[in-house]
Amino acid sequence: MIRSLLAISMGASLGAMLRWGLGTAFNALFPLIPPGTWLANLLGGYLMGIALAVFGQHTGLPVEWRLMIITGFLGGLTTFSTFSAEVTALIQQSRWLWAGAAVSAHVLGSLAMTLLGLATIATFKPLV
Repeated sequence: MIRSLLAISMGASLGAMLRWGLGTAFNALFPLIPPGTWLANLLGGYLMGIALAVFGQHTGLPVEWRLMIITGFLGGLTTFSTFSAEVTALIQQSRWLWAGAAVSAHVLGSLAMTLLGLATIATFKPLV
């Protein structure tokens, strides 16, 4: 149990630091729909696809690796709560089209990136 908690904590710390870095680097560029949050969610979606494919192929890997990467790192990197707050702010400002665009960009983009991550590993399966 302690090993699992440490693995999750380590991954979550690293993911949250990367999310913060993306926000710091990119959110000032277009504050209406902060691109740092969007990039964090797209990158997280892509890495989720890769992780699911790799862990699916290598079932003998220690469970702590899966917990560290998927639950910890990707949980800390992706940010549904921030996304929700940003879309809510747009709705409160009656910016309905921007709110709809943000929802579409995050959700469809993340799903597409997860599929791309799965396809990446399928393409390079002999190497992984």
